[in-house]
Amino acid sequence: MMDAPLLAVHNLHVQFRTYAGIVHAVNGMSFDVRQGEIFGLVGESGCGKSVTGLAILRMVPHPGQISQGSILFHGEDLLQKTESEMQTIRGGKIAMIFQDPSASLNPVFTIGNQITRVIRQHMPVSRAEATERALAMFAAVGLPDPDNIFHTYPHELSGGLQQRAMIALALATGAELLVADEPTTALDVTIQAQILALLTELRDKQGVSILLITHNLGVVAETCDRVGVAYAGCIVEMGDTEDVLYRMKHPYTHGLLAALPHPSRRGQLLQAIEGTVPDGLALPSGCPFHPRCSQVMDICREKQPALVSLGSDHLVACHLYDEQRS
Repeated sequence: MMDAPLLAVHNLHVQFRTYAGIVHAVNGMSFDVRQGEIFGLVGESGCGKSVTGLAILRMVPHPGQISQGSILFHGEDLLQKTESEMQTIRGGKIAMIFQDPSASLNPVFTIGNQITRVIRQHMPVSRAEATERALAMFAAVGLPDPDNIFHTYPHELSGGLQQRAMIALALATGAELLVADEPTTALDVTIQAQILALLTELRDKQGVSILLITHNLGVVAETCDRVGVAYAGCIVEMGDTEDVLYRMKHPYTHGLLAALPHPSRRGQLLQAIEGTVPDGLALPSGCPFHPRCSQVMDICREKQPALVSLGSDHLVACHLYDEQRS
């Protein structure tokens, strides 16, 4: 019997009440993150990826609210926790890093001050012990000259070093799950590769599970064990990375991959998916992708497809595979 996942998100719905109406940002998102794996959540901007990440930590900003679903961490529903309980979990057991580290670090405190305060908030240690742990984490994430970094202010570091400092801060209290929201977007390509290699190393050496939120399929292919493709706030395809990227089934996944440059298509125009991600104020009926789908059928306009198993861990939500529903 397969061990229970570390994190299980089921039928998650997040809404934002605005003057224009209710924006449905997340619409039945379901996936799990297993112990010691990197799970990629991928899709275009506006597909609900980042809001899902914030919902896991109960950090959805006002006027957003989680209206339905469950988020199980070690089998316990985080949506049933009090705010006091969440403050212990948030930063202690589950940590988050964002795409812009300069906006996440406090500019008026040194890096060392910030990380030791987080450590002492979540762990019963002295200031000296917190400092020792911080320096060890700086070394673990590859920050050069940890003693100097400890007394450095965020603006004195490059973007890549700031992101390493953020990862050290996120993991300093022994977090089991790292929610990484576009952690390499603001960095140049060389530094991106270093940060991705660091995340993989942390998974391998420390057993940290990682939810990697990204729009970059190249990052997914290089880093993730499994991947979920999100569209209009829900998963449309999910499975082992190799299955999803090389044996993709959903027309949306096909479209994303066809839009990437490839040596075999040198000199040819890139293929684009016509149309845009649907407005959360007015989602289409049936399958949310049907207005942009080249294989649309009548049922697609009327009924939203459920995730269908194609064998092993490969799942797809598409009426083309209705007959394979078990």
